Amino acid sequence: MTEADLPPRLTGLTFHGPLSEARATRIVDRLRRAAPARVLDIGCGWGELMLRVLDAVPGATGTGIDLNAEDLARGRANAEARGLTGRVEFVEGSAQEASHRSADLVLCLGASHALSDAEPPEHSAAALRALRGMVAPGGRVLLAEGFWQRSPTSAELAAMWPDARADEFHDLAGLVDVAISAGFRPLRIETADGDEWEDFESGYQADAEEWLAAHPDHPLARETRERVDRHRSSWLRGYRGVLGMAYLTLVPVG
Repeated sequence: MTEADLPPRLTGLTFHGPLSEARATRIVDRLRRAAPARVLDIGCGWGELMLRVLDAVPGATGTGIDLNAEDLARGRANAEARGLTGRVEFVEGSAQEASHRSADLVLCLGASHALSDAEPPEHSAAALRALRGMVAPGGRVLLAEGFWQRSPTSAELAAMWPDARADEFHDLAGLVDVAISAGFRPLRIETADGDEWEDFESGYQADAEEWLAAHPDHPLARETRERVDRHRSSWLRGYRGVLGMAYLTLVPVG
């Protein structure tokens, strides 16, 4: 079986998270005003937002770190297409190994779990302390982190991922409090809206759904169908309207 026989992966997503073009443009515009010379993207995936910041800040350099070789290759290809190859590197490795690095802008978009072995929700505080150690004085951290928009019901928890817990996330106010306790002040607090979540969830499944429609009898069809049906049910019956995504722009104190 060749790679061409397999369903493609995430080609319908620009960002690996519920982030719209409009919000991304606003975020990049705010971040470029601080003129970061060095950008570090933790758990970068293909590093789309990092590349946009580098495009917006002439001369800035960036490093993206992730464990997924396929995503990193996509990031390198995108960088080459934009003429950014000499200003960015994509490193395959553990985010915790990057704790010695320092940058003027540190991005951690849905990847706080990569910075700590602590159980949720304690991993958020541990990750924020690690990020505080990475950002240069006067720099910025952009953290995208999950939070409960409201307390989930027992039925919703049962429909989510295995062992989902009501205490697994902070609410938004609690998450901001954790960031402040870690040594930051919040410059901007914003959250993904329903349209951003629906675009992300649909885009996340789109490749596999299209492939299943075209290959209903493929040897991998049953396994793929069960996987995507399980994920869709988890979203629609479990965390839709319950799990939020916060985008916190943070500045270190002192």
